[in-house]
Amino acid sequence: MGGNLEDKYSIDTEIKYKPLERINIPEIISNCSKKWQNISLCQVNESVIRLGVIEGEFHWHKHDEEDEFFYVIEGKLLIDLEDQTVELNPHEGFLVPKKIVHKTRAPVRTAILMFEGSNVKPTGDT
Repeated sequence: MGGNLEDKYSIDTEIKYKPLERINIPEIISNCSKKWQNISLCQVNESVIRLGVIEGEFHWHKHDEEDEFFYVIEGKLLIDLEDQTVELNPHEGFLVPKKIVHKTRAPVRTAILMFEGSNVKPTGDT
């Protein structure tokens, strides 16, 4: 892969919203202008809720210690696993267990919520 992951993806791990703050997700989505943006919205107990506005594909990776849940707000998300591809449409979700190698793809501009442990490395452990 040419370039490093930080150049290819815009991933912000700084939590943007504190408890008791309103989060206007449609407004955040409309303000995203890059092909692959990942914004850490808030922390819930030991987990982080991230908003992804994406088009294109991520690299193959896994998370050794954390499960990852994807929920599609709009668009279409394809999750490639070693033996199958799962297609998610708006209002559908899917849990990828820890240690499972996966790759996400969005053939069109897609907005997703990701629920993952606060210690997870968004680009994966491999």
